[in-house]
Amino acid sequence: MGGMTYLSIGDFSRATHMSVKTLRHYHRVGLLEPAHVDPATGYRRYTAEQIPTAQVIRRFRDLGMPLDDIDAVLAAPDVHARNERIVAHLHRLEDDLGRTRRALASLRDLLAPPPADASANVALRSVPPVPAASITEVVDVADMAAWFQGALGELYGTLAAQDVSETGHAGGVFADELYTRHRGEATIFVPCAGTVRPMGRVVAREVPAAELAVITHHGPPDEVDRSYGTLAAYVSRHALAVDGPMREYYLVGRRDTPDASRWRTEIGWPVFQTAPAR
Repeated sequence: MGGMTYLSIGDFSRATHMSVKTLRHYHRVGLLEPAHVDPATGYRRYTAEQIPTAQVIRRFRDLGMPLDDIDAVLAAPDVHARNERIVAHLHRLEDDLGRTRRALASLRDLLAPPPADASANVALRSVPPVPAASITEVVDVADMAAWFQGALGELYGTLAAQDVSETGHAGGVFADELYTRHRGEATIFVPCAGTVRPMGRVVAREVPAAELAVITHHGPPDEVDRSYGTLAAYVSRHALAVDGPMREYYLVGRRDTPDASRWRTEIGWPVFQTAPAR
């Protein structure tokens, strides 16, 4: 495989928010083929350079475009032909599905080339253990948004009821299965001073220490896959990825402002650091 850096199908799934099952299907139909398939084991490997293509495919699927039409867009001979196919589908969406303006803006943004210095926004960080109030459950990705808001509200309500002070931003810890199978264990937590008494789904726990490559996502969670992709590309080139759950920290969210464009989320990818953290 020469000197090229590869991502396993599991890491590529995490980076693109496509399940392993979906990636295998796209390989079978020829829409998104791995960069390398081991002839002995059948293991699929992808490159960081394939992440933008996967994100375009995912956004088109979110907008209801059939796989054959997506394949035609990707195979278009020039930009004009590609954009004609895209515009035709956008008209169908406006006529038949009534998609929101933000979905259309997100599509146009994906058609633009990523900034050359995107990886400059990634930092390595050592996170200490912290006591927290938490809720942990097995969740389907389709139910994640509603579950997240309910869990966060319950955590803040419990802390207020027990007169326990928050000591940091709320965060989340997410098992690999949430990305690779679209169903897995999720934990939402709020760091706090003092011990929280169990109440409803809320329990006290210590969120363990971790070494992370961190990027800050600006905007609503439905566009977070681009930041995940940038982070995955950085880790594949500059850090040693390790097994472990992904982390998120919610610096600014719905509780702070209804303006989703001002929301900020830190995403942490577990790594083994070989240089001092900052």
